[in-house]
Amino acid sequence: MKRSEITIDLGALRRNTMVLVEAAGDAELWAVVKADAYGHGATDCARAAIEAGARALCVATAKEGAALRPEHPGVRILVLGPLGPGEEALAREAALEVAVSSPQLPEGVSVHVKVDTGMGRFGMSPDETLGIDPDGVAGVMTHLATADEPDESFVRRQLETFTEVASRFPGAMRHVANSAATLSHPEARFDAVRCGVALYGLSPFGDEPGKRGLEPVLSWRSYVAQTKVLGRGESTGYGRRFVAEGETRIGLVPVGYGDGFRRGLTGTEVLVAGTRRQVLGTVSMDSFAVELGKEPDGAPVTLIGEGLLADEHARRLGTINYEVTTEIVSDPRRAERRVVDG
Repeated sequence: MKRSEITIDLGALRRNTMVLVEAAGDAELWAVVKADAYGHGATDCARAAIEAGARALCVATAKEGAALRPEHPGVRILVLGPLGPGEEALAREAALEVAVSSPQLPEGVSVHVKVDTGMGRFGMSPDETLGIDPDGVAGVMTHLATADEPDESFVRRQLETFTEVASRFPGAMRHVANSAATLSHPEARFDAVRCGVALYGLSPFGDEPGKRGLEPVLSWRSYVAQTKVLGRGESTGYGRRFVAEGETRIGLVPVGYGDGFRRGLTGTEVLVAGTRRQVLGTVSMDSFAVELGKEPDGAPVTLIGEGLLADEHARRLGTINYEVTTEIVSDPRRAERRVVDG
């Protein structure tokens, strides 16, 4: 048994890509593979997405883009984040396209004018775009702040602002929609959509991904390394956050927050030999305790997968599903990463 085994199903990713290609309609699908493809592995996921119909790749940094260039010599790779000092040369050498957030455009690279229409992050104001020569601008873009929420009023305001700005760049690719907008706001699709979370079978709406034909790509497993019985009044873990009220059988799983199974996941559920069991006590850096029935030493433990969604852990943590997957540690010194293509 492996202490931490992460399985990436590229077959599921390909099928998700095809779902999103269909949802995008006439727009191109651009696959967002930043942050090591949200913890799924950028090299494998970028290749599978392109093979399944994605037309471009989006990353956060020039180094992420440069690392993908050798395998994708003819594919558009867009850097969404700002270039760091000295990275213009790297962007030119790797033929990367760059999102720019100020009217001072880098030389020798294709640029996408990034407009802040209400997100309040990187991007120039609509007025700042007035002085930019549209010749040579490859794209114009913005990012939606509330595309995953039921109230559509702010989305509509952002799209109105964007449409006005984009009209100043008639030859440029227009791209706005993230995963949520691609699936729920047809008017946001324009010429291309940038999909990340849905590509990996994670719902941007925090609900069951299967409702939209998406399949989780990542699963995560460990095992029960030791069993023990706590007597009444005995505890497990730091701070004695779990004290047995009666004789309680527990299993110790050799994964903890050092592997990305967060300390705040006390009380969440995992699957032990297919049965849902609760995590007990404080999660340690390298282990956690789980309640047991009759499951033996060596019983398989599923942390994510087999119907147990990353969203469940996200709700326990008060966060979002792709923060959960992004933080899973795939360092070979701590985990084994398997890639299948089912």
